[in-house]
Order: sequence, then C-alpha cells, then structure tokens
Amino acid sequence: MATSSPAATAAASVATDPPASRRTSKLLIGLVAVLGLAVAGAAAYVFVLPRFTEHAAAETAKAPVPEKPIFLLLEPLTVNLQSEGRSRFLQIGMALKVRDEQAKAQIVEFMPELRSRLLVLLSNRPPESLVTSEDKARLATEIHSALNAPLAEGLPELGIASVSFNSFVVQ
Repeated sequence: MATSSPAATAAASVATDPPASRRTSKLLIGLVAVLGLAVAGAAAYVFVLPRFTEHAAAETAKAPVPEKPIFLLLEPLTVNLQSEGRSRFLQIGMALKVRDEQAKAQIVEFMPELRSRLLVLLSNRPPESLVTSEDKARLATEIHSALNAPLAEGLPELGIASVSFNSFVVQ
C-alpha cells in the first residue's frame, strides 16, 4: 500500500486544491475591491474637491470682514436761519465717518477751520430748505463736500467717508 494509485493521488490533490484556490480568489477579489476604492477616492479628490474649495474660497472672497468704522462726533452747532419776520435757528449735531486714524487726527487738528466752514455753509439758509428728508440728505452731501475739501493748496482731501446727523432741530 505504499504505492498509491494515480486516481487516489488525483482525488487527494483535488481535495486539497479547492480551498487554496478559494483563498486566492477571495484575496484577488479583496485586492480588486480595495484598488477600486482607492481609484474612486483619487478621482473624487481630483474632480470633486476643487469644486468645494473654489466655492468656499469664493464665499470667503465675497464676504470680507468689515472694518471697524471710525466716527468723530462734532459738538452741536446753532446758527441763524434766513427768515422774514422773526428769528429762526438751526441746531445741528453730527458725526463724521472717517477712513482711518490719520484722517481723524488731521480733522481734530484743524477743527476750528472745519467748524468755520460749517457755520458759513449753514447760516442764512431759508428754514423751508431744511424740511424734508431729501433736503437733509442734500445738506449732508453739501457738508461732506465742504468739509472734505483740502485744507490748503496741494494737500489731499481729509478722508471723510460720510456725514450723519445726531440731532437736527429747526426753531
């Protein structure tokens, strides 16, 4: 019995080979699945991720962080208005929105000249020209132009961004 028949040897090899071939086929299927997932992940990284980062970058670029505004409050002014008959007055308080600290320092330094410009601009106006909101908006534009004008020949504008009223009383 030391010799085995060829049929017995073939039966023994068939009995031992199927489990080995099943293992290699499972291993091959697993490797193909992992390779497929790696290719799909790389494709997603190359094609899909740039769309999300461009969208996020565009949103960041669209919504910049606003700078903190710099306001300079002016002392209230009282001026005579041009009126027939009785005396009429305008009491006005305002704030100037300036572009930067340097402009604020320059405005504070030249405040007497700026107050003089305001008094000349506001005095002797008819009271009827200060009634509607359009009149007040027009006045704010005129004040902005007058105050933002250079203080001397060859100097730049003062850097006033806008003028807003804190109080506005016509008596």
